[in-house]
Amino acid sequence: MSTATAPRPAAPAAASPAKPPKPPRRARKRRPVESGEGVYAPTVLTRLGLLAVAALSIFPLYWMIVIASTTTANAAGFPPALLPGPNLLTNLEQALTDPEANLLLGLRNSMIITGIVTFSVVLISTLGGFAFAKLRFRGSKVLMGTVLFSMMVPLQQLGIVPLYIVMVELQWLDTLQAVILPFLINGFGIFMMRQYVEQAVPDEIIEAARIDGATTLGIWWRIVLPALRPAMVVLALLTFMLNWNEFLWPFMVLSGENPTIQLAIRQLSTATWSADLSMIFTGTLISIIPIAILFVVFGRQIVSGIMEGSSK
Repeated sequence: MSTATAPRPAAPAAASPAKPPKPPRRARKRRPVESGEGVYAPTVLTRLGLLAVAALSIFPLYWMIVIASTTTANAAGFPPALLPGPNLLTNLEQALTDPEANLLLGLRNSMIITGIVTFSVVLISTLGGFAFAKLRFRGSKVLMGTVLFSMMVPLQQLGIVPLYIVMVELQWLDTLQAVILPFLINGFGIFMMRQYVEQAVPDEIIEAARIDGATTLGIWWRIVLPALRPAMVVLALLTFMLNWNEFLWPFMVLSGENPTIQLAIRQLSTATWSADLSMIFTGTLISIIPIAILFVVFGRQIVSGIMEGSSK
């Protein structure tokens, strides 16, 4: 009896290797910077754009130096001068010694006014921001709403007439306290510090400090102020710039014999029948020196404070 052999199953066909997916056509490889993961090196177009923005920002300052170092005839000529002239030191000496402008007195008065106002605004804003953010008391929401309302309404423009009448009754015209008093408190500073305290100072730290026996002022001095240093630097610079450049209110209450720096520059422009451009730009150059020094000294703290506040 013959036995039939069963047919063997056919061997499976060899599978063809899968083709790798094609990369997208418009995908571009970017080389990460070694200093940080996820940060890419700037392209040539980015560098050119940044250089153009920097040049446009610096050009007004450069043009001011050019006009301040030449004469009015050369400044008004065509084509205008594009390079600094030899008269910068002469113009600086003439502007500082002009008896009608009182530029040195204006610098001194502006430093006194701006220094006192800046210190007061930073101090009161840190105290008020801490109180509104971390202390619970009756009427806090109403008071905070009043602060916000003061930011929405231009009180200086609307209240300039009654405020002037108050200064007349106090006999403070042509005195520095008439310029200092209306600006000692800033609603924006209180609101800014309140928002910063809420994010930078946890409630657990304040509760732990109270358990250890710290007073409210002790908590503000030892815990809140160190955490607010970046925001304090930014607020101080903004307040300094705002009051240093203030013109309307000092023009109302001060005279040419006791001016601020902005009024002194105005005296330079009206000292002659025709506008002396070189003197005006020289006075303007002198007026921006304190602000430039602040940016150079505290530039790193200012940038870190703004970035830290934005990240919070």
